[in-house]
Amino acid sequence: MKQIIVKDSALRQAAAEGIDAFVDVFVSAINDAIGGELTAETMAELNSDQITLLGYSILHEEVMDGGFVQLIHNGYGPFFFRNPFAKAVQLWGMEDLKRLIRKAHTLYNIYGEELERDCTDDEFMALFESHPEFDELDDTFVEHEEVWTEQVATYIDDHLERFATVEAD
Repeated sequence: MKQIIVKDSALRQAAAEGIDAFVDVFVSAINDAIGGELTAETMAELNSDQITLLGYSILHEEVMDGGFVQLIHNGYGPFFFRNPFAKAVQLWGMEDLKRLIRKAHTLYNIYGEELERDCTDDEFMALFESHPEFDELDDTFVEHEEVWTEQVATYIDDHLERFATVEAD
């Protein structure tokens, strides 16, 4: 297992800035430790909570930027829908996010192959028009994003040892 280290001063500063910054301290430290790529090889170097946190970070970034269509098109479908990500966030107490992931999984099973195909920029933009089924899921994520990020931060704070070793400066 990779040893993830965060500085106490970085945590104090991030806590003063807000929950997004607090979560990002851990996401950045984990990403730095694995060279910025979440692969099968690097996942073997992390524990389940660290992998789930990186997954949430990817989910957040992709869905806030371009919704579930973008998330799937950018190749993240297998990570979220063929792995126990929904179960992991449920274990963190995030039942509503688990339900959203399961709904997206159902749509992924139907449209995943089509959404994952290589395409031009125009064809990619057309995917949003041709798959309005994802709009409600995207809206739900955006509406709940602050609450879910707060739940992630609370889980990290309650289980710091599962994410990193905190060192004094």
